[in-house]
Amino acid sequence: MSQPEIDLTPIVSSLFEENAFVARLQGREDCVVFDPGLEPEKIITHLSDEGLTPAAILITHGHSDHIGGVPALKQRWPDCPVVIGSGDALALTDPQLNLSAAFGLPLTCGPADVTVEDGQTYSAAGFDFQVRAISGHSPGHVVYLWEAHSPTIVFVGDVIFSGSIGRHDFPGGSFRQLADGIHQKLFTLPDDTILLPGHGPSTTVGREKRTNPFVGLNA
Repeated sequence: MSQPEIDLTPIVSSLFEENAFVARLQGREDCVVFDPGLEPEKIITHLSDEGLTPAAILITHGHSDHIGGVPALKQRWPDCPVVIGSGDALALTDPQLNLSAAFGLPLTCGPADVTVEDGQTYSAAGFDFQVRAISGHSPGHVVYLWEAHSPTIVFVGDVIFSGSIGRHDFPGGSFRQLADGIHQKLFTLPDDTILLPGHGPSTTVGREKRTNPFVGLNA
């Protein structure tokens, strides 16, 4: 059986160089949007140009640079559910928790439509995403695995980057929790697994195991 073909478009918000992703299966007119950042008009324009309708907005964690576009997308597509890990759900409506208050631009979104837990599967637009909770950058951070593709693709938010890891000095942060989660829930995946982070270029499990100076196996 041939594997499903994915069209994957990164859309970068310039202020924090945050990566939103639009993912759709070829031949479909629905899609999922990951972590809409602070320039939602870029996402809306892309969806309109491609004739796409978002079936879900999947949030890895509740920091403002990853949720800033939620209100605009919900205004345009009010029936599209916002999905977030249960441990970060309050950040959608609390500027202190989503860190926007610290910048003097308090941001609030509506409450989550769906909250997900570690080990759960969430399905939308033909995708079945496995949810894995990895705290340490934020208390309720989750990553989304898509295993129907070979290699596996993981939307990792700010857990791990190419050659780095997410900050763990924010309220509720913990290097130990972050490192343990990476080792137990990402580094146990095949080495060719593609990691799509919230900032910077993509990487792979194998590359980070070998070379990441913070959590690599030689760190």
